[in-house]
Amino acid sequence: MQIPAIVTILFEIRIKSFEIRKHRNWEAGIFEDGKVRITMTIKLTRSLTQIITMISLKVNKKPYEVDADPNMPLLWVIRDIIGLTGTKFGCGVAQCGACVVHLNGEAVRSCVTKLSRAEHQDITTIEGLSNDNDHPLQVAWNEANVPQCGYCHSGQLMSAAVLLREKPKPTDQDIDDAMAGNICRCGTYLRIRQAIHMAAELQQKKGGAK
Repeated sequence: MQIPAIVTILFEIRIKSFEIRKHRNWEAGIFEDGKVRITMTIKLTRSLTQIITMISLKVNKKPYEVDADPNMPLLWVIRDIIGLTGTKFGCGVAQCGACVVHLNGEAVRSCVTKLSRAEHQDITTIEGLSNDNDHPLQVAWNEANVPQCGYCHSGQLMSAAVLLREKPKPTDQDIDDAMAGNICRCGTYLRIRQAIHMAAELQQKKGGAK
């Protein structure tokens, strides 16, 4: 279908001015030759305006300016735009925990966290958990040979880090409750619990959480 000239001109003007003007009747303005609604140009203009929005992030204490839609999931910004691929995609609906990162110290599922929520906030990914992979949890994970395939464990570690910060001496029940939302398809749950206890002991020896 050929778009009428009047629609094309309206579209070009709005791209240049980056303005979104609400039509008083969103269903009005049907053109006889082609029957294209004015709402089409408004929606296209809104998308283009979002695409060129620069959003400021701080990931692992490093500042970034991101050119992305504010509604884009934080997971894909971290992986595809910033290039930190330690955070994994598992389900896309916040049910498996593979995508857990810290947002202002809180464990969040980045697959459903909008980019706009993270603007100007402190984001920590698995790459920023420690400088040399020497966080007590990472040390304990290695000593206990926790991973099997390893895919889910960046999310497991990030969830466990929040647990140890809030409860430095967790019980088995504390661990089970805190880690219930993190799925391990290889079934390494007993080793995960063991490693968290080990990490708690290492943390106490070091004098507190990192």
